[in-house]
Amino acid sequence: MMTVLGPVGAAELGYVDAHEHLFLRSSALPGDEFWDLERSTTEATAVRSSGIGAVIDLTPVGLGRRPSALAELAADAGLHVVAATGYHRSAHYPAWHWAREVSEDELLDVLLTDLTVGMDDRDWAGPRPVPSTIRAGIVKLGASYQRITGDELRWFRAGAEAALRTGVPVAVHCETGTAAHEILDTLDQLGVAAHRVLLCHTDRNADLDLHRELASRGAYLVYDTVGRIKYGPDSRILDLIDGMAEAGLAGQVCLGTDVGRRSMLRAYGGGPGMDVLGRVFLPRLERRLGRDLVDLVMRDAPAALLSGTPALVRPAS
Repeated sequence: MMTVLGPVGAAELGYVDAHEHLFLRSSALPGDEFWDLERSTTEATAVRSSGIGAVIDLTPVGLGRRPSALAELAADAGLHVVAATGYHRSAHYPAWHWAREVSEDELLDVLLTDLTVGMDDRDWAGPRPVPSTIRAGIVKLGASYQRITGDELRWFRAGAEAALRTGVPVAVHCETGTAAHEILDTLDQLGVAAHRVLLCHTDRNADLDLHRELASRGAYLVYDTVGRIKYGPDSRILDLIDGMAEAGLAGQVCLGTDVGRRSMLRAYGGGPGMDVLGRVFLPRLERRLGRDLVDLVMRDAPAALLSGTPALVRPAS
């Protein structure tokens, strides 16, 4: 798989935080941007010190990516970082944004350039690429609450085609955990198999039966509100993992914190901090379900997703 410092084998990643943001700036989140290299490096170093070896940074086109700074951060923190290309849900782009206006061929060209040549350090001020040498390794898409809008469907078509041409997986923002089956159906129609898809925010809709259905289709789920108590206590995530393990589907569960606001970062005086997954949650998970289960969701499942190998199905307990 491709990291911001070059190709890395799955066995080298170690534990993976499967949904993170190391830099972010969005018109949908005014006043909560974080773009400072020193502070982001401080957060990333804490993540590495907590025992996590890799981060999937799911910041897509136009939301504050800093490719060259991301590579500097990865080197300084000793952290593998997989960066994203793609387009988020419609709410993150103003009405005048070029991504709403250019052709689908141009949308695709942006993504393919990110994946095969390098991401634009200007974070795509326009559709004409000025690539760096820092390549993306995953496609990020987004859907709105309970539906995929017209603009989002155009971005899905470009993202699916880019993933098919390059062999990378696709991560999708599921607003409040909704529209997951529609997302899988749409990507399947576009040629992307469910086992190449990571559904984000599924724990915001803590419906175990739904999660088992999605995993049974082959999809990976990322429970990414760890430490973010406004969505509910972390015990609900432990319960979901336990329920997925009982069904033999924990090999399709990944974990992350999706720290997407500066007010969540300890380097900016907020919390819970990007390292809450390794520092607080994983010890709880190990006490409840054992080290083998921690290895499965933190190491084996994300490595399988990123490398395109079959999901690790374990016998139901």
